Amino acid sequence: MRYMPKTDSESPSGNGKDRNSTRASTVYDRLQADILTGKLKPGLKLRLKDLIERYDTGNSPLREALNRLSANGMVVREENRGFRVPEASNEELLELTRTRCWLEEIALRESIANGNSDWEERIVLAFHWLARAARSNEESAKSTSAEWEEHHREFHLALISACNSSMLMDFCTELHQRTFRYRNLAEVVEYRDRHELEEHQQLQEAVLNRQTSKAVELLKKHYTVTSQILIDTGHFD
Repeated sequence: MRYMPKTDSESPSGNGKDRNSTRASTVYDRLQADILTGKLKPGLKLRLKDLIERYDTGNSPLREALNRLSANGMVVREENRGFRVPEASNEELLELTRTRCWLEEIALRESIANGNSDWEERIVLAFHWLARAARSNEESAKSTSAEWEEHHREFHLALISACNSSMLMDFCTELHQRTFRYRNLAEVVEYRDRHELEEHQQLQEAVLNRQTSKAVELLKKHYTVTSQILIDTGHFD
C-alpha cells in the first residue's frame, strides 16, 4: 500500500489549523488597521478577490478574519452580499461618544475606588509618555502622530485599568478604536484653541487625587469636545 503523507488538517499536532489561525490573525490585524486609519474608506465593498491579493493570503484565513471583524462591528456583513466597511455618520459618532461616557464613567469610578499604587504608577508613566510624544510633535510641527495616538490610547486605558472587569475593559477598548477611526477619517491636523495635553493633565490629577466626580466630569467633557470638533469638520454629514 502506497504511503500518503498527511495534510496539515489531518496532522495530529494540529499544525495546519494553528497556521491558518495565525494567518487569520495577521490578516485581521492588517484589515483592522486599514479600516481604522481610513485606508479602506467607509462603505467600501470588501471583495474577497481584491483582499486576497492586497494581503497576500488565502480564502480561509481571510474569511475568518472578516467574520471576526464583523463580530465587533469593524466590518458589516450583509446577507448574500458579502462584506463592506461600515459607513461613518454624525449619528454614530454621537452614539459612540455617549456610550463611551456611560461605560468609562463606571470603569473610572471603580478604578478610583479600587486602584492601588501600581495603578497610580501606570497612570503617571502613561502620562509621561503622552507628554513626551506631544512635545515631539510640537518640535516637528505636527499635531498628531502614530506615536501620540498610541500613548493617548494607553493613557485612557490606564485610567480605567483598575475596574476589575476584563469584559468592561474590552468594551471600552473597542469603543476607543471605533472613535479613533473617526479621528482619522476627519483628517483633523490641528485642534485650534484647544490644549489637549492640559486636559489630560487635569484629568490625571483629579484621578490620582481621588476626586471622582471631578474626574468623571473632565472625562466626559474631553470626549464630547473631541466629538463636536470632528462633527464640525463636516466629513460625516
